[in-house]
Amino acid sequence: MSALPLEPPSIWTAAHEVSDRSDRSQQKELGASDTVCQRRAAYILAGTEPTDHHEKRAALLGTYAHDGLLTSARTEYGWQVERSVRDEGILGHVDAVQLDEATAARLPRPMRPKIPAPGPGVIVEDVKTKSVYLWDKVLRYGPTEAELRQAYLYAGALASVGFEDVPGQRYLARLGPLEIASIRFRFICRDNGDEHIHEIPYDPVRATHARWWVQGVRELATPERARRDFDGPGLDAVCDHCQYVTECWGVPAPGRTHQSALVHTDADRAQALEEYVAAHELEAAGKKAKKFARAKLDGAPAGIYGANELGWSGGNPTTEPDVEAMVDLYETEGLTVPMTPDDKRMIAVLKKAGLAVPQRASGKTTAVSINVKPVRS
Repeated sequence: MSALPLEPPSIWTAAHEVSDRSDRSQQKELGASDTVCQRRAAYILAGTEPTDHHEKRAALLGTYAHDGLLTSARTEYGWQVERSVRDEGILGHVDAVQLDEATAARLPRPMRPKIPAPGPGVIVEDVKTKSVYLWDKVLRYGPTEAELRQAYLYAGALASVGFEDVPGQRYLARLGPLEIASIRFRFICRDNGDEHIHEIPYDPVRATHARWWVQGVRELATPERARRDFDGPGLDAVCDHCQYVTECWGVPAPGRTHQSALVHTDADRAQALEEYVAAHELEAAGKKAKKFARAKLDGAPAGIYGANELGWSGGNPTTEPDVEAMVDLYETEGLTVPMTPDDKRMIAVLKKAGLAVPQRASGKTTAVSINVKPVRS
């Protein structure tokens, strides 16, 4: 008897191994993409060894889509893709740089873009992949503060230094500091491929603030002095997937939350209660305002109004068991009709016998729900 074949290895095992060996995973310096949280950045600057290793399939899928899209942009548009930048505070790889005609003219012809930036100055682009669950938030609010900071660190380095002088981009480094016209965020939905572009003029002041943020982290005596920018495991996905979550929050007591470790004294408890009450009042005020706005919209036709799209669901007629029809069905099928009305028992008998339960219109409708979503660009 032949032995059963071994189960084939998971392709995700290979994907994780390749990712762990990548230059980005091996990088020990602070990267622009590491500035999402002050505490995390401080751990990296201090050389702290990661304490946690998480499943990262979704992140890998995003990376593969990201790399494929950028390769296409380089091939079809001639944009500078995945180029290294470095200044006194940060190291990073810019997703894409769309050079303007005047800047591109200083490069050898093969390096010039097929589609240059439309006006004077270059465009710095950052590509972000998002799940469908975050898509409405992306459409409504655009990039987060952390995403803006990352992009401004890239753009600031290009504006003050230019491309890093390393093999493979020597000609680009010779351009020196660049005139930055704008920062473009290109959001891609991992689930359906939707694309949303959010572009803003370059602001040197915001670039300076981003550099100050990094400088402030570098000046901290220890990582423990750094601020936690998120609410912790179980409350923020950023913390749930952080490689320093145990180092940062410790291991909670059995049955307790990680956040409970922040409360030690009665004064801490009093402060937490004040925060809870204040949040409750905000929540109550928000619900009251929503109810009032919902009441004003009652009967409004679905459609686009300003920055939002209004839709409705529900309001459908409902049915209920038809007792008289069930009695007739019982007699037709030779079933014993209960002497005392018991519609629940009659329904159960019909279902057990494999018969459909007769229904009739109830004269009622399902609740009408309002659906509000941002208008897609």
